[in-house]
Amino acid sequence: MTTTAPPVTLDDVRSAAARIEGVAHRTPVLRSRTLDALVGAEVFLKCENLQRVGAFKFRGAYNAASRLTPEQLARGIAAYSSGNHAQAVALAARELGTTAVIVMPEDAPPSKREATEGYGAEIVTYDRYTGDRVALAEALAADRGLTLIPPYEHPHVIAGQGTAALELVQETGALDALLAPVGGGGLIAGSATAVKGLHPGTRVIGVEPEAGDDTRRSLAAGRRVTVPVPRTIADGQALPTPGELTFSLNRRLLDSVVVVSDDEIRDAMRFAFERLKTVLEPSGATPLAALLSGRIDALPHRVGVILSGGNVDAARFAELCAAPR
Repeated sequence: MTTTAPPVTLDDVRSAAARIEGVAHRTPVLRSRTLDALVGAEVFLKCENLQRVGAFKFRGAYNAASRLTPEQLARGIAAYSSGNHAQAVALAARELGTTAVIVMPEDAPPSKREATEGYGAEIVTYDRYTGDRVALAEALAADRGLTLIPPYEHPHVIAGQGTAALELVQETGALDALLAPVGGGGLIAGSATAVKGLHPGTRVIGVEPEAGDDTRRSLAAGRRVTVPVPRTIADGQALPTPGELTFSLNRRLLDSVVVVSDDEIRDAMRFAFERLKTVLEPSGATPLAALLSGRIDALPHRVGVILSGGNVDAARFAELCAAPR
């Protein structure tokens, strides 16, 4: 009897950590006595909102892009993203002396589009509710001879994302639980690979918006399930189905997935701003929302949380935080 090796291992995450060292930030871990008292646990917040490009995505994008051959780099890189992976690939391309073309939805937050263009990338837009971004990006890459780096369906991307959790447990020691947002599944897959590779007993919990619980439904069904394109303030998690590669890891490694409402996400953003002095975008706030709203059953004592990003412009942030419940 043979056992199929996982597509991403702890050694892959360690290799990614060595590759991005000195290029990506080693982001701080934030503590709050107020938060600990509110939720009844010791909470360790990994602040990926302070990562380069304002989100964890730079880790995976740089790890993948830096492994391309000189010939591939000379031709350029393509990607598709609602914003954070777009910025990450654009910056990675600039760091490596190449160019990037990004397929982005027309309704992507203006601040994310402007930042992507600011890093030097070309943007091609599409309608997220009617267009197939993967097909568009694959056709564009084939036509121009570019190398496509997807936002989560790539082992080097997943391994790179896992370095955030690796750093967290290196600083804190073993955790009883780790919470992270789930969109396409790359962050949680890499995080679970790192954490369970070091401490198998750690409970890994994904968090999705209520309107887009495709991974939760997929885990329950034992197969990838597609939901209508979510309409949620958590734009980075507005995906209809989990990735094939990421789901193959997550179905083995995740202990559970919980959901939060848009109102709970807004509350978490307000709490982070007012009490933690930290700015989070909606997708970056979902695991904190799960903690604050009591969505985690039998919350253990030592809990790690990946605050995945903070890319939200001032006007949008004020609008979201001012919205009445």
